[in-house]
Amino acid sequence: MIGTETPIRRLLSSAGGTEDEIRAVIDEIGEECAAAILVDEIAARFDPPALDREYTLRAEFPGARQVHAYTFTVSSAGLTAVPADGRPPDALVACDLAALTRAVYGGGRRAARAEVLWPDGERLGAALASVHSLGRAVEAVVTACHPPQPENLDRLATRYGTDKYGTLHWYTPHYARYLAPLRDRPVRLLEIGVGGYQDPAAGGASLRMWQRYFPRGLIYGLDLFGKTGVRGPRIRTLQGDQGDPAALRALAAEHGPFDIVIDDGSHLNEHVLLSLRELFPHVRPGGLYVVEDTQTSYWPAFGGGGPTTTMEFAKTLIDGLQHREFTGPGHSPSLFDRHVVAVHFHHNLMVVEKGDNDEQGAPSWIPRGG
Repeated sequence: MIGTETPIRRLLSSAGGTEDEIRAVIDEIGEECAAAILVDEIAARFDPPALDREYTLRAEFPGARQVHAYTFTVSSAGLTAVPADGRPPDALVACDLAALTRAVYGGGRRAARAEVLWPDGERLGAALASVHSLGRAVEAVVTACHPPQPENLDRLATRYGTDKYGTLHWYTPHYARYLAPLRDRPVRLLEIGVGGYQDPAAGGASLRMWQRYFPRGLIYGLDLFGKTGVRGPRIRTLQGDQGDPAALRALAAEHGPFDIVIDDGSHLNEHVLLSLRELFPHVRPGGLYVVEDTQTSYWPAFGGGGPTTTMEFAKTLIDGLQHREFTGPGHSPSLFDRHVVAVHFHHNLMVVEKGDNDEQGAPSWIPRGG
């Protein structure tokens, strides 16, 4: 991740605005910073095609002050980018910096253009022999300059190696159902639990999946261990204990509010409930709080099997949905009563929707009995 998250937030927010608004933000954060952020995003989105050799592409992104040029090295292994280094390119990819911002983050029309730079003399024969392979390389780069088409979340899970589908769990069909309306928005997603234990470079599979699924999303991962090696242009890892309420409050104050919180952490019932109580207030209206692996409510090794489990608390959320119908004297609705508008249960998965639970209750003239 380049610098702090603030420039990325600003660029993401501007992408849906007017051209003048985009240019104003680019000027604010600096053209060089904006170009570097966009190049990181292009490299992360690049899907390597089958190529017969390595290709060199020159990328030019003109801003108001200068042309920002890069050398892209493209192979079947991926794309690497460095400031233009003078190597003779096989092709040129170019796009105005503001138009590229809109294309990458705003869902605008295709903006990047490409030209094949045909060589003279002896190199021409070699170029012609691999023209179709070069075409695949150019197409893959241009495609990476634009938002990916909606992708099957099951396939993304297996591609990036998360256990949310196909191995231990079968969560992604449910995620697709609830997250699809948010896919093209500049969401902030926090996932508790990065994976990989003490290894700073291990884990992060689901963070990469979410980064791909949400092309305008900022993805945060909280883990007990430092995860400095888990990187992405819109991924930020945070070190902290989900069992520490002060740490959760500080995290939410600095990085929230969140549109989506996913608890895939320790799965200890005590930690799950503490995290829910501390972080749910920092979920935006219309957002979601998801708890994975609710089966630990029934496993004594995780604090399950008693009255203070995740699932026992979840049952109180169902009652709270009806708080306007309570007839007992002196009831004061809790934050969850007032702001949980739906609770969905699937095998080992709970999805809580946040909003204003203030629908009018049944009229007073309907007899309640008692």
